[in-house]
Amino acid sequence: MKSVATTTTLLALLGSTTAFAPVSQRNSNSAAVTVTVTTALSAASIDDMVGALDPVGLFDPLGFAEKADDNTLKRYREAELTHGRVAMLAVVGFLVGEQVEGSSFLFDSQITGPAITHLAQVPVGFWLILTIAIGAAEQYRATVGWVPPEQVPVDQPGLLRSDYIPGDIGFDPLGLKPTDEEEFRIMQTKELQNGRLAMLAATGFMAQELTDGMGIIQHFTASS
Repeated sequence: MKSVATTTTLLALLGSTTAFAPVSQRNSNSAAVTVTVTTALSAASIDDMVGALDPVGLFDPLGFAEKADDNTLKRYREAELTHGRVAMLAVVGFLVGEQVEGSSFLFDSQITGPAITHLAQVPVGFWLILTIAIGAAEQYRATVGWVPPEQVPVDQPGLLRSDYIPGDIGFDPLGLKPTDEEEFRIMQTKELQNGRLAMLAATGFMAQELTDGMGIIQHFTASS
């Protein structure tokens, strides 16, 4: 058990390294980058998409990308980025939450046990705040990325804006977005790869804790 938990934790630490990687910020000077990314999302150049790495290329054994039109492919990428970012935050939350359990000033220091049980222990007020915050964030993301429903053709539900780069909601408070086209592509690839790794790590965390009820930190520090 310790070896499984240790391996999973190490994967999570790697996966969380870009948990706060900046989202690309749209501006009038990013036309070249926008064209490149949009082209990379074209079904005609699937193997050139950001995140498709040698020697495998785009890993799509079920052929979803090949069957998708440009807008559907952009929605797939939007979903992957969103889930990857949530997973990176989740991985950090697992480790930090279990490390400070019982010692934090939050919730009267009453939250204990493995991380998968923490949310069930918080008061109702926290759930309300969390729901409102998530709803506001999703509303903003929908406004930035999606065409308003009243302007969408009936046969094209969920239509993304033509100039919208998946994942680009204009959040880059530290100004870390590269101005160089190739560096921007590398940063996108790093975020995707770390997001994918974090999704696997978070899944491993949950499976491990559901199996024996022990926290990941506890697994990592337990003697063999």
